[in-house]
Amino acid sequence: MKIFTEEEIRQHVQINVSAIDVVEDGFNSLAEGKVSMPPIMRVDIPENNGEVDVKTAYIKGKEMFAIKISTGFFNNYQLGLPSGNGMMILINTTTGKPEAVLLDNGYLTDVRTAAAGAIAAKHLAKKNVHTVGVIGSGSQARYQLQALKEVRDYKQVLVYARSKERVQKFIEETKAALGVNVIAAETTEELVKQSDVVITTTPSETPIIQAEWLHPGLHITAMGSDAEHKQELAADVLAGADRLVCDVKSQCFRLGELHHGLKAGVITENSLITELGEITSGKVVGRENDEQITVCDLTGTGVQDTAIALYAFQAMLAKK
Repeated sequence: MKIFTEEEIRQHVQINVSAIDVVEDGFNSLAEGKVSMPPIMRVDIPENNGEVDVKTAYIKGKEMFAIKISTGFFNNYQLGLPSGNGMMILINTTTGKPEAVLLDNGYLTDVRTAAAGAIAAKHLAKKNVHTVGVIGSGSQARYQLQALKEVRDYKQVLVYARSKERVQKFIEETKAALGVNVIAAETTEELVKQSDVVITTTPSETPIIQAEWLHPGLHITAMGSDAEHKQELAADVLAGADRLVCDVKSQCFRLGELHHGLKAGVITENSLITELGEITSGKVVGRENDEQITVCDLTGTGVQDTAIALYAFQAMLAKK
């Protein structure tokens, strides 16, 4: 069995067009019926504001598939630790033999999640984006902006988070990394109203975006709600969108923002909701004009994990 460390993985896998394309191919396979993907298994550790997810998917024709264990412990910033962690195991699809362990400490999850955000924006955001608003100041907020820069040449970032100290650090680091203007927003309302694209990256359990703040041309990628108790968008935000998109409907109806929309009665399982793979594969068009309000609900899928794990494995073998 081959074992790869986070350091090795980071040397060979970055957020770039290649990584984004690999994840997009995974969504294409999902839409084309080439993926076997079971529901997520999750263990909650509420006393430590933590959770552990197990995700997996087999893409037909691939020699291996990934089983991923990922953790999110959202008080870790108080200890000076990242909130995310985890590892991936690659299993041979012919023999069932474990072929490799990717000890990425959650890095590949960060990359594939950011890639999915970029894919959503590529197909759903306006072509010309000036200002991006990001809610949250953790690692995923940084990765989302990095990935988005690969598909939209934005000029300014508005950031909102509860910790002013973390916001200031985020501003300094993002300016240096991306060469864009970065400003702290006083409120989420201000951020939403002034942005062309909004990305939510928090584990919030109460809505942080309200429907009355929506405006023509806005795109929202909501990727923090991946459990029943999490919610970043008020339910009527979904009703206010011209286009509703998600990664996997069955999963989002159970875990994501769509779950809260169903519960509130603002959408039904028969509402016009498009899976992202239907758009990436060309079956359905994405944004149709600059006036549409678009929302994409991302809960994270096993097909993304297998896609990025195979990409990482092949990249590291090629360089050895």
